[in-house]
Amino acid sequence: MAKIVRVEGLMVDLKPKVKRVDAIQSFVSQETPIIRIIDADGAVGTGYSYTIGTGGPAIMSLIERTLAPALIGREAGMIEQIWRDLLFLTHATSVGAITSLALAAIDTALWDLKARKAALPLHVLAGGAQEKIRLYTTEGGWLHLPTAAIVEDTLKAKESGFGGAKMKVGRPIHEDVARLTAVRDAVGAGFEIFTDANQAFSVDEAIRRARHYEAVDIGWLEEPLTADDVDGHIRLSASTSIPIAVGESLYSPPHFRDYLQRRACSIVQVDVARIGGITPWLKVAHLAETFNVSVCPHFLMELHVALCSAVPNARWVEYIPQLDSLTTKGMTIEDGHAVPSAEPGLGIAWDFEAIDRQTVDGSTFAVGK
Repeated sequence: MAKIVRVEGLMVDLKPKVKRVDAIQSFVSQETPIIRIIDADGAVGTGYSYTIGTGGPAIMSLIERTLAPALIGREAGMIEQIWRDLLFLTHATSVGAITSLALAAIDTALWDLKARKAALPLHVLAGGAQEKIRLYTTEGGWLHLPTAAIVEDTLKAKESGFGGAKMKVGRPIHEDVARLTAVRDAVGAGFEIFTDANQAFSVDEAIRRARHYEAVDIGWLEEPLTADDVDGHIRLSASTSIPIAVGESLYSPPHFRDYLQRRACSIVQVDVARIGGITPWLKVAHLAETFNVSVCPHFLMELHVALCSAVPNARWVEYIPQLDSLTTKGMTIEDGHAVPSAEPGLGIAWDFEAIDRQTVDGSTFAVGK
């Protein structure tokens, strides 16, 4: 092991390549904090997280002023210890999105550093359970799109080898059902259709809608209620045959424990950035395994491909390209499956010249020597 001697940070603001609208918001910007951790041997680990347009400067400030100084002099390989110490250091602002996203940028950098020094790809270092994971796409199912466009995009996804596609729901019930039915009629019975409500419904509305959605044989209903309504999810899960998926808006392993123990969900969508990094992500994935529940993480496909391959109960990776302009090589896709990189580290081929060109003015910092 070697001690951490320097932490560098910057933020890139990425604009989505397609318009992304769901039941409650429009995804107009992706602030992407990027952290580089350097140890006394000169080895470098790179990590990152994201927002959907707000909070990026707060994350950068928390890292620069509080978390990065606490890293200097620490043994870089003691990742679990560092994560717990940083969580305690920020206990007055935990559990919450800003702190988790800041911790994730650091934690992913530490795992990248460890994997590079061990000359192992992340999916092997973290478990080595699977060689590839099935892909579904979300890029063509946004709520603002007309039905014909969603049908066309879903058919193209099926022809390209994808095993499923996600559609946003939240229009009047009859419109949702008509759109879902049109897609089901087009793709047939052997293709998964997933739905996402983005926390838009009340409990009674979700129960009613689920009854109508069942006829289309959807693969899951994602975030039907506000994420803190565990009791509501229990009522909904007990009332429908549709699997209920939660996780992108949960920020600590105990939150997932509550959902799993109380049978409030049947799909876990833990997001490595929002949960606080790889360290807690693995805890949640293994916890879900003990309940015989699958992991199908939210977003961040370039990193989740390795994590899903590390655990035995991961079933799907969500296809939403986000790092194309910051990398020299994209995620490998073979026959509708995401394949983890064999390169040491996270498996993300960063283009640091492109990152420098797109860095937000005033976002850079360096702590240490």
